[in-house]
Amino acid sequence: MFKVSTCIAAGVALITGAAAVPACADVVTRSVDVEATPQAVWALIGPFCAIKDWLPPVGTCTEDGKSPPTRTLVTKDGAATFVEVQIERNDAAHFYTYAFQSSPLPVTHYTSTIKVSTRSDGKATVTWRSAYTANPGKEKDASDALSGIYEAGLDAIKLKFAR
Repeated sequence: MFKVSTCIAAGVALITGAAAVPACADVVTRSVDVEATPQAVWALIGPFCAIKDWLPPVGTCTEDGKSPPTRTLVTKDGAATFVEVQIERNDAAHFYTYAFQSSPLPVTHYTSTIKVSTRSDGKATVTWRSAYTANPGKEKDASDALSGIYEAGLDAIKLKFAR
C-alpha cells in the first residue's frame, strides 16, 4: 500500500487508461490481495450501491436509477452525506470510476476508480485509487481521510473472503 502526492500530466489515466486526472492532482492509492477469484470479489463490490455492504462507515446507499447512475451515501451516524456519479464502468474488466458531486471532505475535482485485478495465482487484488485537488491548507486532512476510508473498505473486503 502506498500514497503518492504529485502533479500528473493532464490526460494521464487513473487505473484504466480512460479517466483523466487534473493537471496537478493529489493521488491516493491503496490495494489489498484477496483470497478469492476476481469474479467472486467483483460480484460483492461491483454493484454501484454494494458499497454499503463492504465499506464500514456507510449506513445507506440509494441509487437514482438514471444512466449514468448517481448514488447517495449516508454514514451510519448520519453525520455525513456523499453524492457520487458513476462516470465509467466495465464489468468485464472489473472496474468502475466515479466522481463526487458533493462531499464533506476537503477536496474538489475528486475522481476515483475501484478495480479488481487477477494475480498470477488466479486470486484477486483490489485497488482503489483517486485523484483530487485538496482544499488549500487541508492536504493532510484530505489524504488522511481518504486513506482511512480506503483502508477500512479494503480490509473489510479482504475479511469477507478470509478462510
